Amino acid sequence: MKIVIQRVKNAQVEVEGNVVGKIEQGFLVLLGVNHTDTRKEADYLVKKLCKLRVFTDENDKMNLGLKDIGGELLIVSQFTLYADCSQGNRPSFIKAAKPEQANELYEYFCSECEKNDIKVEKGIFGADMKISLLNDGPVTIIIEK
Repeated sequence: MKIVIQRVKNAQVEVEGNVVGKIEQGFLVLLGVNHTDTRKEADYLVKKLCKLRVFTDENDKMNLGLKDIGGELLIVSQFTLYADCSQGNRPSFIKAAKPEQANELYEYFCSECEKNDIKVEKGIFGADMKISLLNDGPVTIIIEK
């Protein structure tokens, strides 16, 4: 499982012209599920994400987490994080989980984040989504388990 975390001032996701998820300050999280992933990997990444301290404190140091600033999460499933471009010019997605497994782990990941008393907004699994964000920093972090 892989997450790409972008610290944002705000972000939103639209499907067919309708806003389906919107946050103010927090993290836009792109979540990729590998075909070998289980809830164990999701639990590890939820813990890392919810405790990640990359918001600046009064001394301008990255020392604060989501809960410290009242931050929010916008979590979007993205199978293309497991694109393999090592051969040729057309990516292979053989390592990405099948939709049923990926959606189950995506929903589980989101619900576990909510259990940390953090507001969670989501995209729509499998939909053609348009994402808008104001990256803060920019700060972009990739964590994989």
